[in-house]
Amino acid sequence: MKRPDFLKRNDKIAMIAPSFGVTTEPYLTRYYAAVKNLKKEGFQILEGRNVHREDGVVSSAPAKERAQEFMNAYLSDSSLILSVGGGELMDEILPDIDFVKIKNSKPKWFMGFSDNTHLTYTLTTLCDVMTIYGPNAPSFFERPIRLNQLDALRMLKGEMDFYGYPKWNKPNFKKKLDPTKKKEISPLRRYRYMSKKIITPYNWNEPIEGILLGGCLDCLATLCGTRFDKTRDFIIAHPEGIIWYLEACDLSPLGIRRALFQLKEAGWFDSAKAFLIGRPLCWDNTSFSLNRFDAVKGVLSSLNAPILFDVDLGHYAPSLPMMNGAFAKVSYEKKNIHITYREIK
Repeated sequence: MKRPDFLKRNDKIAMIAPSFGVTTEPYLTRYYAAVKNLKKEGFQILEGRNVHREDGVVSSAPAKERAQEFMNAYLSDSSLILSVGGGELMDEILPDIDFVKIKNSKPKWFMGFSDNTHLTYTLTTLCDVMTIYGPNAPSFFERPIRLNQLDALRMLKGEMDFYGYPKWNKPNFKKKLDPTKKKEISPLRRYRYMSKKIITPYNWNEPIEGILLGGCLDCLATLCGTRFDKTRDFIIAHPEGIIWYLEACDLSPLGIRRALFQLKEAGWFDSAKAFLIGRPLCWDNTSFSLNRFDAVKGVLSSLNAPILFDVDLGHYAPSLPMMNGAFAKVSYEKKNIHITYREIK
């Protein structure tokens, strides 16, 4: 497994739009603020031609152009490729990504969230390159940079020790909004974390070591069974075992159960040592009385692998950045998650 060089002052960050571009609020204002913040951190910013486009089908540009933008960035002198947004159809760029050329090139960091799983996962499993499942560019708009954005920068600079956060941005599921009384909210208003984080352990008795692998379950289910799915080859090549981290965006509890069943029956979990399950967007929803816990346990309990539910991961912020493909020790201590990245023994 190849780990790219950690970032240092004056390194270049290439902004690209492999899914959505940055064209609407609040993301546009946040993006410009994020660029200023990253420059203040000492980085140079390069901007791809698709960053401010919306000329594709539910995307910044046609798939071939998005793929070319990524390839150009990967073969450039940048040290980090940072996605400017998630989206819906990033999977369509994969046929035009030259994974062989990437595998034979100097490794480079790619970081993105949600739909960017299509690259964070395939770069790791096809090219043996570590990636970071972490915040997209506009997320760095806050000053001072804090929490998961700060941890993403710490990770990119070589820090190896990370803890979860005490609170999260839990929406009020019962509150009904009056569209006639909608308040204007500044795009630069800082996130408010009001709800205490509660992790629920299942069969978790001691720290677990293994290779971290995962991302957005919606995207992983799409990749499963395609020609870009080399997961079984990857897990065979890594006898250390896999610690899966998974979060869901659009999936209902039933959708989560179906997606996990698909991955399990495809052999993805054959060497699973543990599962880190994030906060899904359907956090408070049920499907025919099936909740988020039932959805996961119904498929994974037969594997007898320990599980941590509601870790700081997912579309409800803050979400811990994850170094995909890295060997790590994961602990549950003092009701919090603790991840230490380390070299394979």
